[in-house]
Amino acid sequence: MAVIAVWKCDRDGSMFADKKEAEEHDKMLELAANITILLERNIEGITEQMGEDIGILLAKHRENLAKACKGKPETLLEELDEKVVPISKAK
Repeated sequence: MAVIAVWKCDRDGSMFADKKEAEEHDKMLELAANITILLERNIEGITEQMGEDIGILLAKHRENLAKACKGKPETLLEELDEKVVPISKAK
């Protein structure tokens, strides 16, 4: 019987076969949680779910967001442009 090492993220229970991936995921979730708190404290009426969704979105795109803040705002949309399939070609 083989033994397989796995890492479990205690924040959301995600399992990873690679320690580095698990640590990166945990860091992303920590950033998302802090962004959520920032949003909830500064935007009146935002729901907890909306804050979490926005926090996770921004945390997942943190590298492009950092580039955008350093003077390259177009980087935020580059990834989105690559994923968009025009309706006429989707058929």
